[in-house]
Amino acid sequence: MTKKNHDSDVAFIQALAELLRENDLTELEVMREYGEDDSLNVRVSRAAPSVTYAAPAAAHYAAAPAQAPAPAPAPAATQDPAALPGAVTSPMVGTVYMQAEPGSPAFVSVGAQVAEGDTLLIIEAMKTMNHIPAPKSGTVKRILVEDGAAVEYGAPLMIIE
Repeated sequence: MTKKNHDSDVAFIQALAELLRENDLTELEVMREYGEDDSLNVRVSRAAPSVTYAAPAAAHYAAAPAQAPAPAPAPAATQDPAALPGAVTSPMVGTVYMQAEPGSPAFVSVGAQVAEGDTLLIIEAMKTMNHIPAPKSGTVKRILVEDGAAVEYGAPLMIIE
């Protein structure tokens, strides 16, 4: 790749950052070809909002009191839902759809009884609609994703007990 200064590159990168923000994306990667040996590879990303329970700032204070209270253990509600028994996790990266088509009723709702193999939701990956079946029979206790949300591999989708 030849490194040439293109005046439009800065505007292009700013437009990508704006696109990232407007569409609530976490990452965007683009390759722009200028010629045979001249291109621009751009990856624009931002950290997804997350909650961190570590307190690294305490190490920066040399005069911290010796009797500082110990941090309280995290409540059970902040426990990783994927670790709960009955958790159904995403088998792929994609976009979640809770119903077969817009305007139709959702496949399941909280409190619904499901049989093993029933469709819980659809994950669209690479323009393919993948029906996600219930791994066991039971009652849907929690739905952890929203319709249209992007999910990663292994992300918890719902809890069935």
